[in-house]
Amino acid sequence: MPTATRPDWVPEEGGTGFATRLVTGGVEPATAAAGVRPRRPAADPVVLAQQILAGDRSALARGITLVESRAAEHRRAAERLVDLLTPRAGQAQRVGITGVPGAGKSTFIEALGMQLCESGRRVAVLSVDPSSPVTGGSILGDKTRMERLSRHPAAFIRPSPSGGELGGVTRRTRESITLCEAAGFDLVLIETVGVGQSEVVVRGMVDCFVVLMIAGAGDELQGMKKGILELADVLVVNKADGENQLRAEATRLEFARALHYLAGEAGAWPVPVLACSAATGAGLPEGWAAVQRFFAHEEKSGSLGRRRRGQALAWLRALVEEGMREAFAANPAVRAEKIEMEEKVAAGLVSAPEAARFLLTKAREAFRVRLE
Repeated sequence: MPTATRPDWVPEEGGTGFATRLVTGGVEPATAAAGVRPRRPAADPVVLAQQILAGDRSALARGITLVESRAAEHRRAAERLVDLLTPRAGQAQRVGITGVPGAGKSTFIEALGMQLCESGRRVAVLSVDPSSPVTGGSILGDKTRMERLSRHPAAFIRPSPSGGELGGVTRRTRESITLCEAAGFDLVLIETVGVGQSEVVVRGMVDCFVVLMIAGAGDELQGMKKGILELADVLVVNKADGENQLRAEATRLEFARALHYLAGEAGAWPVPVLACSAATGAGLPEGWAAVQRFFAHEEKSGSLGRRRRGQALAWLRALVEEGMREAFAANPAVRAEKIEMEEKVAAGLVSAPEAARFLLTKAREAFRVRLE
């Protein structure tokens, strides 16, 4: 049995005020199965769906884990779960929040989320962390950064690794949105990886796209470029507090002037440019009011319905493309030739377009044979 002793730095008169103990350990003899954890079988999708519909947050977390799994044996259960829950989804507001690195996205979401939860909203946060291109790992520290919001009974926070996906989202963000909506959350906030001009996939998943900026980061002229700012529905300059308040206001005016030249057609939503401080809470109510005005405008014009239909079609196309890539990679005819073609391309014996045409022809021939 291990024995516990008090450290030598504890004074003799310390009494029970010092709870630290040193415990002697031992090494258990290794067994053949040491360190081997059997893979947990996929949960029953029918039972899991019932628990999610009942508002069970732990079941919701397990459901998202299931749909994010890349294991082949989980695929059928994940698809069945999404099929069961899709009819009960679609009633929540979907808001994407992105911005330059260091813009304070997590702080902004926690402060906004706390205000909304206190006002009676049920808020789900799907936070995407970048994955290392070397190890593939992610820190997933958003629940730590949103400590107060993670403890609120009306909130749910799920950090997920990007897994190398472009667009600042994960490969299963759409499915996670469906599960959160079916669980009864009426607002889904998607916090993306800090993105650049070309990474805008998240725009096709949400109803409202909020872009956070900060003063003094050299981004003022980005407002003149047709990129991520052109897709913003609400633009917010964060960290407008203390000595930075005047600079933030100057940056806000710069962006407002820049967006004036990107104005859309007549009747289009005029993108508001606001300043706020997530640290102090100043400007957050005005920012959320702008988001609600956007929803009212889109519903009145019919744009919200068109956007939801576009989201469904984008989801369909993404799944078809993913399935085609997987079928291509798993095709025996392709696998037999792929290594040889890669070696020839690397050696400069065959051009990449020629090798691609050869492999695609092989895949089409094999697919035609299977259909016949």
